[in-house]
Amino acid sequence: MLNKWSVYLLGSLILFLTGMLFFLIGSLYLIWDYVVFMDWEILSLNSCVVTMTLLFDWMSLVFVGCVFIISSMVIYYSESYMGSDLDRIRFYFLVILFVMSMMMMIVSPNLMSILIGWDGLGLVSYCLVIYFQNYKSYSAGMLTILTNRIGDVAILLSIAWMLNYGSWHYIYYMGMWDFMEFYLVSLIILAGFTSSAQIPFSSWLPAAMAAPTPVSSLVHSSTLVTAGVYLLIRFSDLILNLDCSLVLTLSMMTMFMAGLGANFEFDLSKIIALSTLSQLGLMMSILFIGYPVLAFLHLLTHAFFKALLFLCAGLMIHCMSDSQDIRHMGLMVNHLPFTCTCFCISNMSLCGMPFMSGFYSKDIILEMMMVSGYNFFVFMIFFLSIGLTVSYTFRVIYYTLFYHINVYSCQSYTEDGIMMKSMIVLSVLAIFGGSMLSWMVFSVPFLVVLPLFLKLMPLTFIFLGGWLGYELSVPFLGGGLLSERFYFVSFFSGSMWFMPYFSTSMIYGKSFYVSSGYLEVMDGGWGEYLVSNSFLFLSSLISSMMNYYQFNNVSIFMMVFILIVIFSLI
Repeated sequence: MLNKWSVYLLGSLILFLTGMLFFLIGSLYLIWDYVVFMDWEILSLNSCVVTMTLLFDWMSLVFVGCVFIISSMVIYYSESYMGSDLDRIRFYFLVILFVMSMMMMIVSPNLMSILIGWDGLGLVSYCLVIYFQNYKSYSAGMLTILTNRIGDVAILLSIAWMLNYGSWHYIYYMGMWDFMEFYLVSLIILAGFTSSAQIPFSSWLPAAMAAPTPVSSLVHSSTLVTAGVYLLIRFSDLILNLDCSLVLTLSMMTMFMAGLGANFEFDLSKIIALSTLSQLGLMMSILFIGYPVLAFLHLLTHAFFKALLFLCAGLMIHCMSDSQDIRHMGLMVNHLPFTCTCFCISNMSLCGMPFMSGFYSKDIILEMMMVSGYNFFVFMIFFLSIGLTVSYTFRVIYYTLFYHINVYSCQSYTEDGIMMKSMIVLSVLAIFGGSMLSWMVFSVPFLVVLPLFLKLMPLTFIFLGGWLGYELSVPFLGGGLLSERFYFVSFFSGSMWFMPYFSTSMIYGKSFYVSSGYLEVMDGGWGEYLVSNSFLFLSSLISSMMNYYQFNNVSIFMMVFILIVIFSLI
């Protein structure tokens, strides 16, 4: 039932126009160096004032514009994708609520209102992850919301800690520093790490793929996972007063671990989820090195091509009768030419191919990392992660587009007009978005002077990564894949360094053991007699005494009387 003016079309049109308006105003604010700080008084009762504070500067406006434009395309795409779903109206309103929560978080300079948006993101993401109601979705939803709950607690504690200062507006403290702010910044970093799924909270991000693909597209490009990065970009003036070497190591390890894991994964959605995790690690790393604007630039360019990547993958999975295994796909380029073109565009942008959107943010990030004076370990992890990104990208392209041996037959390959239109807009952004944003954000061109071999190092690793991806994909003449020969290494790398076990069964396994012992001792053992039955025993004893007294009252009275007489005589 796809009528001409559906609620999806209307919502996407409003979001798109609003997003364009926000983006335009944000660009003007950037040119004019203009900030609007709006204090809206909702209620004033005696001396108690309830106000809502909004901060409109170039960063918040451009980000809201990008979030709205991407969300509009995803909602338009959902009209076709969720067309046969019985609860598609509920899905639509959940997505709108999700986008509004993100907007609330972006334009708030106040930790209280940030918490409202942050909690909204966590709750609505839970509702969306458990949308397909089965045990797997339920488990993934619980893991998602409980991990994000840690971030909520960190923000609540930081709100309590800010009572030491006099205001919950973080923008008032950007120019100052004292030793007390160490705790505040640590809590904010903890909140950012849970939302952006850095080590040790990484396991929820691939699990959240249980949601419908349009939701994954939104979550992984511009909403939930980027909320943590955005919060840390806002607090970056305070964060950079600290020694960030520990958190930098964690975010670099996240980037490396996710890139390594994606090379051994066969689920298409999981590969793209791990790719998001790798890019989030890159943003966090450059932020802790000391370049928040570069992290913000990569945040926006990544949002464009990652949303497109998910939409293409969603259509491919749709056409494969909902099979997500890349070993079942092959020669898709013959059946879905337009989708595969968009898929390749977004993948090339992800790899940092020159003059695509991702190149403009990735290349400058690597060059600024090289001049920032960090050690060789940081240097190598960055470049290896860039190589691994290209490696898993080439592997996915090889399996889905060209590899013809395992292809499923008799599938209904159809390219929907609605889905294709939403992909066109995101493809344009994935090609031109990076150059447009970098020219806009940097008022003067960045000139990083480096030796020739260092300038060519990113490109060298891109080509080396492509070669590695080919080697990992093509089976040898005598045997199977290269990864099958080193099974333990591939199993360890593909399981995200056993992090899902740490987050789930290793935490509750011991507590189950303790609770079973407690059950045996307390409910089925001495506790039954001492705790549960003691009240029953006492009350029955008292009632039996009362009973005895009531039945034998004459003899008892006589006995009491004789005793009183004897005592009085004595």
